Amino acid sequence: MSLLSISIWLPIVSGLVLLALGRDDQAKTVRWLALVAAVTSFLVTLPLITGFDTSTAAAQFGENLPWIDRFNIRYHLGVDGISMWFVPLTAFITVIVVLAAWEVIQSRVNQYMGAFLVLSGLMIGVFCALDGMLFYVFFEATLIPMYIIIGVWGGPRRVYAAFKFFLYTLAGSLLMLVALLYLYYKSGGSFDILSWHKLPLPLNAQTLLFFAFLAAFSVKVPMWPVHTWLPDAHVEAPTGGSVVLAAIMLKLGAYGFLRFSLPIAPDAAREYAWFIIALSLIAVVYIGLVALVQKDMKKLVAYSSIAHMGFVTLGFFIFNELGVSGGIVQMISHGFVSGAMFLSIGVLYDRVHSREIADYGGVVNTMPKFAAFALFFAMANCGLPATGGFVGEWMVILGTVKADFWLGAIAATALVFGAAYTLWMYKRVYFGAIGNDHVRELKDINGREFLMMALLAAAVLWMGVYPKPFTDVMHVSVTELLKHVAISKL
Repeated sequence: MSLLSISIWLPIVSGLVLLALGRDDQAKTVRWLALVAAVTSFLVTLPLITGFDTSTAAAQFGENLPWIDRFNIRYHLGVDGISMWFVPLTAFITVIVVLAAWEVIQSRVNQYMGAFLVLSGLMIGVFCALDGMLFYVFFEATLIPMYIIIGVWGGPRRVYAAFKFFLYTLAGSLLMLVALLYLYYKSGGSFDILSWHKLPLPLNAQTLLFFAFLAAFSVKVPMWPVHTWLPDAHVEAPTGGSVVLAAIMLKLGAYGFLRFSLPIAPDAAREYAWFIIALSLIAVVYIGLVALVQKDMKKLVAYSSIAHMGFVTLGFFIFNELGVSGGIVQMISHGFVSGAMFLSIGVLYDRVHSREIADYGGVVNTMPKFAAFALFFAMANCGLPATGGFVGEWMVILGTVKADFWLGAIAATALVFGAAYTLWMYKRVYFGAIGNDHVRELKDINGREFLMMALLAAAVLWMGVYPKPFTDVMHVSVTELLKHVAISKL
């Protein structure tokens, strides 16, 4: 069994075992088992980092076994420089989510922990799959645990939010399934994604494929104007659900552009790049303004996620190495930063049971340690230099300026809006005199919460100060992808 298979199936099997455990009187045992499973799953992914060969663009740690012979569907796994970092990132975020739920989740603890472990394995499967049908199965299967997490442990409008999330993402994915079946027949009966990259296709076929993939991936990112499910899902989801949704699930759509849209339909991608760039810039500017007027902290950070993901899609369709690499770095750093932002809101919500900015004020007086962490993450969300939030955005803006100065100038305004809405929220929640009795009674973070915050802060700082391990891994794969996209298939 390869490293990738263990990375995928260890959390899934552990999650299923926890689901079978049942009763709430075993909650303490379940929490410890979940933590051991999550930490072990993370440790299993570390040899991918240490053993990765940065000099080749080929898929590594591969595994290729027959699955459904009749249709030539294979269990084909592998990671390259584009996908490798997302495997340990997913496993790391799962450890944080298990720690975050330790005291908060009191009912159906085994089902909650089990759902997150299963979801972790399925998301890793998306990043590792090199067979079209295997990718589709993992991609769609991630909806089920997230639907349950929002629908069972979410807020008052959880059923509405879960249903909207499920319908939006499923509707887009059905067009992707049609595209995969077309490629299967066109390639003579193969679901091998890497052989699809070499398949010659006329422009009209490429255009239809490009928009079919766009329907699936734009909803998942989510891009403007199909973003409306995300704020609802975030507001109603429990803290762990919001963290995973922002840190990993949004990345599945952006990753799809690099694995399918660009290499399979390069001519259509170049033809319609202006369209994606326009949508990305609207997301960056307009959604930044929408975030400014939010009264709910979670909604504000949810909108900021859409604006930050606009940078990712912008970088991908600028077609230079700085832009694409910057987009991938932004995906990884956004995983850490947005996860930390939602965790911070969760820490306050667990104590006060309100997400309204107006219900706080002067939190720094009663929770100084927590306020220091929250300030660091807020600065990273603004794109402060020496934090992970800066590196990706700076690379994308630089790549965009290289392609077109005015596009770069528009993209750079996002940094101003990002600072405006994040720091204004921070000022109203944390600074000033103590706002009310709820804030006066707050207790500072305990050892478990401190550990979660410290782990995320270390990751954000590491990416900001020393991004070389991340950029080195993706350099050859990104160069190869751009060479491939530059050559016409017509």
